[in-house]
Amino acid sequence: MKIIVDTSVWSLALRRKKVTGYKEIKVLESIIDSQSVCMLGPIRQELLSGIKEQSQFKLLKEILSYYDDFPIVTKDYELAAEFFNTCRSKGIHGSNTDFLICAVSKRNRFPIFTIDKDFERFAKHIQISLLKL
Repeated sequence: MKIIVDTSVWSLALRRKKVTGYKEIKVLESIIDSQSVCMLGPIRQELLSGIKEQSQFKLLKEILSYYDDFPIVTKDYELAAEFFNTCRSKGIHGSNTDFLICAVSKRNRFPIFTIDKDFERFAKHIQISLLKL
């Protein structure tokens, strides 16, 4: 089974100086070891955005190059817009990227591994599966 690893988890593991003691890191290591990572282009872009030092950018780009981007199709974009509208009608806001992640997750039945609490709010109104620790 593939698992969509959200930007929040990758950022915790790859962009922070101290990462010891986080159970999420252990889970990520297990997902990587089992070759279950589902990488999405928008997640890759979020991870690489905002890095000031070129050497850090190159290193992170190299680490992420191990993972091919899972294909995102037109139906995913349409479903993402539907999810956006549904949640917004309930007063819940999220980014286009977050709803695209939700759409790919729903269409492919891939759980989302995240530490971003927004996804818990989304899950109350749209059918997505979050990986439980």
